[in-house]
Amino acid sequence: MPGPIADTMGAPRSPRFFERIFRPWRQSAVSKRPGTARDALHVISLCHSLLSERGEVSGARRAIQVLTAYQSLDTAALEIFFDRLVEQFSPDPSRVERAAGAYAADPSQVNLVSLQRAVEPPRQELFRRFNMAPGAIAVLVEMRARLLRTLAGRPERSGLDADLEHLFRSWFNRGFLILQRIDWRTSAMVLERLIEYEAVHQIQGWRDLRRRLGADRRCYAFFHPALPDQPLIFIEVALTHGLAGHVQPLLNPDEAVVDPAGTDCAIFYSITNCHQGLRGVSFGNFLIKQVAEDLGREFPRLKTFATLSPIPGFTKWLKNGGDGSVRAHISPVLASLAQRFDRGDPLEPEAMAGELRGTISRLCAYYLLHAKRGNEPLDPVARFHLANGARLERLNWMGDTSGAGLRQSLGLMVNYVYRLADVEKNHEAYAKQYRIAASSGLQRLAASTAGRVSGEQARGRS
Repeated sequence: MPGPIADTMGAPRSPRFFERIFRPWRQSAVSKRPGTARDALHVISLCHSLLSERGEVSGARRAIQVLTAYQSLDTAALEIFFDRLVEQFSPDPSRVERAAGAYAADPSQVNLVSLQRAVEPPRQELFRRFNMAPGAIAVLVEMRARLLRTLAGRPERSGLDADLEHLFRSWFNRGFLILQRIDWRTSAMVLERLIEYEAVHQIQGWRDLRRRLGADRRCYAFFHPALPDQPLIFIEVALTHGLAGHVQPLLNPDEAVVDPAGTDCAIFYSITNCHQGLRGVSFGNFLIKQVAEDLGREFPRLKTFATLSPIPGFTKWLKNGGDGSVRAHISPVLASLAQRFDRGDPLEPEAMAGELRGTISRLCAYYLLHAKRGNEPLDPVARFHLANGARLERLNWMGDTSGAGLRQSLGLMVNYVYRLADVEKNHEAYAKQYRIAASSGLQRLAASTAGRVSGEQARGRS
């Protein structure tokens, strides 16, 4: 199951959805060649006009004009457009300074409201007015996806990104989301999008999809009323006997269907965020918990709700020598294997048999429990599930023998268990103290490495 990044960012591979929305507007627009600075400045001029509109009808008409013109911009013009949004629609520094000074001198509610109004960028109101046009939310999501691709080289646009994320957190909050089960009777348009968006275990066509929607499987997605045919996030579940430790049988379209009424475990084996433009807007935590509750009502015999998740950073961590303290435990043979897998060299799982298996398992347990990014786990999937209140349960040797599984974690996968009675307690412990809930088996496995590291460090100090 993917994590928030590896698991969660399955960006759409084609703009067909947005093309269908805007085709009628484009056909009525004046034909012109896109991509010039004049085109970008024309859109900016329309944005200023939209902010000055007072009537709803005229504002909606202007919003349509803005979005139609925006859709005509090519990459070069888009760069100019983003820069002008930063330059011309940011807060007025002098107004912010005055409001901040007034609030510092007198922290009254009146002055607080004045300060809040001063610091809110005009862009936010501009984007709200965009939303008067039909289909505008879809275009704004796509706009942010295009913006995100530029941030590494243009950090001054981070405020623009923050404005869109702020609005999306309101527009896509849980109260607006609709949970739907997806099965073989769901519209072909939505089914096509599952195949298109799946970011964890690629769906190999309609036959593969049909097996994933079989009687012993469940698929759920969140939708938004403004995007009725666009899943925002979807989760795939296998109903199994016992805790599954290997993903290939779950992905085999020829695997026999079992009677779901006799199963006792729900395995969440894939979760995909469908839109890069909604990065940072939390859906997965709500989805997992609600699906677990719904499945519990449908199948009262289910005792365990767990993931079968990848460990996307493990091989890279090994290749880079761990976190320094475990470098001595990464043998030259293991380091070489990690580098070769990371490069994508063809290697068989048997290359890690024997003594290497125990070493790799101990190091992986240590990685999950002790490798950090600040106070949080280094692994993005671990951060996601542990923050949601799950418990690290079990490592699975050769849980994913695909090329991707071997490259990212030497084939290891991990189960995170969601015990509904403990989710809130685990979440609070993680949120307040970064305490990781983990099974005794995993703790012992990690301690076998951590103890050796501590002992060697102590001997080195003596």
